[in-house]
Amino acid sequence: MSKRQYDESDVRVRPGRSSRPRTKTRPEHNDAETAMVVSVDRGRWGVVLEDDPGTRVVCMRARELGRTPIVVGDDVSVVGDLSGRTDTLARIVRVAERRTVLRRTADDTDPYERIVVANADQLLIVTALADPPPRTGFVERALAAAYVGGLTPVLCLTKGDLADPDSFRAAFADLDLPVLIAGRDDPIEPAQELLAGKITALIGHSGVGKSTLINRLVPDAYRATAVVSGVGKGRHTSTQSVVLPLPGGGWAVDTPGIRSFGLAHIGPEDVIRAFDDLSAAIENCPRGCTHLGPPADPECALDALTGQHHRRAMAVRELLVSLSVANHWD
Repeated sequence: MSKRQYDESDVRVRPGRSSRPRTKTRPEHNDAETAMVVSVDRGRWGVVLEDDPGTRVVCMRARELGRTPIVVGDDVSVVGDLSGRTDTLARIVRVAERRTVLRRTADDTDPYERIVVANADQLLIVTALADPPPRTGFVERALAAAYVGGLTPVLCLTKGDLADPDSFRAAFADLDLPVLIAGRDDPIEPAQELLAGKITALIGHSGVGKSTLINRLVPDAYRATAVVSGVGKGRHTSTQSVVLPLPGGGWAVDTPGIRSFGLAHIGPEDVIRAFDDLSAAIENCPRGCTHLGPPADPECALDALTGQHHRRAMAVRELLVSLSVANHWD
């Protein structure tokens, strides 16, 4: 056999590092459009454009954002195909600073915070007066989360045909908490006026009529509803948060029914500092004051307030005392 003849085609060159290194400079996306996140589903975000709210665009998260959390209500900058056509995909390249944040934890010992909604103006705490029975503890927790997160809380009472609302609403009278009666048989106009032009998040236990209220406010929402179970607990009919446009302007955020509302991320001073008059007063409290009153804090500055400020301080203190045992604030 003759020896094989070799030529330059037999040379194998192992590819090395390119002479042109990969740049770490990312585009500035100056042409990005502003949008609001209206849904989150398995790594895809639905957004509506600020200049065209009727167009819903499905987006992915840009690589440069890494694991930056993006939640319902976030204001974002988007690029790519913004037509909203089927099978198109845009990219979220920036997340704006949040104006307000509603957070909760799974329970009072869970250190992991879950953001329920971002940038909402109001928190509508939907509570049934019966079937299931109302729970002041849940309302108190929702109030604390709203005050700390910068949202304006509103108590919304449903099923007024089953029980008198006066006794339950009286428990929160000194907090200057707006109360809305919005059962199935009540006029819907007061709720429409309250929500017009604002972003309002609705929270509540399962079965309190939250989805029923949404369907009255947004006739084409078609949110699923269900009856309360025989043990007095609602069934989960909303499984994820979704933002819905209101016919009179504004947005309603329908959230899944909540079984527990943990406040592991909140302390007594967080709640008090949500009230300007009380926040200024506690600057005169002694070191280590828990603001829960005597006998633990006999020199708390809240006791020196007078008039309307004192009434609000005592109402807030009552709220704090009711939360202190479960959260170990004392």
